[in-house]
Amino acid sequence: MLALNADVDPNRCRTLGLAGSVALTAGGLTAGALPVRDALLPSSGRAALGVLCAYFGLVLLIAAWWWLGRAVRRPRPPAPRELLTTLAIWAAPLLIGPPLFSRDVYSYLAQGAMVDARIDVYTHGPAQLGGPLATEVAPVWQHTPAPYGPVFLAVAAKASDLAHVDMSAGVFGMRLVALLGVALMIVFLPLLADRCGVDRSAALWLGALNPLVLLHLVAGAHNDALMLGLLGAGLVAALGGWPARAAVLVALAALVKAPAALGLLAVAALWTGRLTGRARTVRATALTCAVALATTALVTAATGTGYGWLGTLSTPVSPDNWSLTSALGRLSGALLDAVGSGLADRAVPAWRWFGLLATAAAVAVLWLRRVPLGPVYALALSLLAVFALGPAFRPWYALWGLFLIAAAAPDGRVRRWAAAGSGVLALGLLPSGSPPDGMQLTLAVGGGALALIALYWMFEMSDPGTVHSRTRVAS
Repeated sequence: MLALNADVDPNRCRTLGLAGSVALTAGGLTAGALPVRDALLPSSGRAALGVLCAYFGLVLLIAAWWWLGRAVRRPRPPAPRELLTTLAIWAAPLLIGPPLFSRDVYSYLAQGAMVDARIDVYTHGPAQLGGPLATEVAPVWQHTPAPYGPVFLAVAAKASDLAHVDMSAGVFGMRLVALLGVALMIVFLPLLADRCGVDRSAALWLGALNPLVLLHLVAGAHNDALMLGLLGAGLVAALGGWPARAAVLVALAALVKAPAALGLLAVAALWTGRLTGRARTVRATALTCAVALATTALVTAATGTGYGWLGTLSTPVSPDNWSLTSALGRLSGALLDAVGSGLADRAVPAWRWFGLLATAAAVAVLWLRRVPLGPVYALALSLLAVFALGPAFRPWYALWGLFLIAAAAPDGRVRRWAAAGSGVLALGLLPSGSPPDGMQLTLAVGGGALALIALYWMFEMSDPGTVHSRTRVAS
């Protein structure tokens, strides 16, 4: 890797990442999460070429991001403005392409249409809606209720109006919502980094230019973007001395997706520091909870969706989910079945409960350490624990913690592991979001291998020593 050890040119990284983004978008045109009317059979030649092209571009994009990270770690890193320009250039092709790596955007639109039609989304799945929108939802979610709070459902209801006119318009509407969330992340991430003593460029590289942001928040239009944007705004408000405002913002984030509710721990911790007298922690916690509950009640009354989402938080836990605890449960169940035990069916639920207890224990340890980590860093690691030990696993869930690790983690192993994990998780799904078969897996590996060959050739040709030695041999 000769050129990787040389000085890094951020402009070359920008160009390489753009090439990857364009190739990824081109591949998605035939192999992405397309509307049913446009979808191709996975065995068709065009779909196969799409998978090959998409993974070729994906590896180029990850390599460009990783290479840019070397420039960020130099004594004079690229300025935040340069990094944001790079992010815009990398994201632009993905904005005009189809949804990638998941069909959840269609679920959002169907659930928004159900809200408009006065169908209880916390009791019924999209199949109850029927029609073109319901057809677009992945089969595994057709009969499952929504796990999202009233803030997001109100937004999805507005976007679903566009889908009645044209499906592409509806998808673009949901992508605009995700872009709003990403914009909030970009605004508040440097402010969080300043408060936590982290370099702004390092924070933006890991938390905003991260491939998971581009693939799943920009291209996939996941509502985690809006949740993280509101959570970041709330934490900045708390650090700035406005704890009541912070509690409102964090509550709104939790009313998009529930994991953001852990942010109330950080708000309470920071509010404690502003109080005097006895029982400061109890008083701060009570005030935080009171503001959050009042916000929840007001928003729920305004939207009219009710509190059913509290009972549907297990919706993402599909039967074939490959979270750590689900995988251990299936393995244990297979072993118990092999020895003739009648407890095999209880293995997966038992492991999932163990994962929840382990998550609660990890969160307690993080917040009760003798040497405090700081509220933002403790929250980041807590959200990573939820991602790693929870009963549902999706690559974009890692962003819950990674976004805040980018802002708060000191330079060292945690940041390096976060970066490496981001690169690995970015490779974990097909552009269609469907489980791969043997042929598609082979095509994905082939596309990635072609990208590695192209990168090796580019690095070899750009290394002055290699070019000089070849010239001497030729002469």
